[in-house]
Amino acid sequence: MPPQLTFDTFNSDPTDLNTLPNPLRALWLDSTGDWEAAHRAVQDDETPEAAWVHAYLHRKEDDAANASHWYARASKPVCSDALEVEWKNIAESLLEMSKSSSA
Repeated sequence: MPPQLTFDTFNSDPTDLNTLPNPLRALWLDSTGDWEAAHRAVQDDETPEAAWVHAYLHRKEDDAANASHWYARASKPVCSDALEVEWKNIAESLLEMSKSSSA
């Protein structure tokens, strides 16, 4: 199970998940065990960041072909790390990007 992200991590209002960018919201939802909601959060988002999370979600679902498609769309190599490690790496990267863009 991926580590729990907290709203404090995102400096976000816990009553409104929609304040998070789609990829971070998807990771948060996934961390709560709601794969379907996580998938919905990124499926129509055309950003490379959303594609990266989308790839992770399909890898977690054990759909390697679909995951490969999304890794390519994200311009990321197919990951072979443990799911927990990949989740953490994506979250840390997205959080760092989020901090950089708000600075």
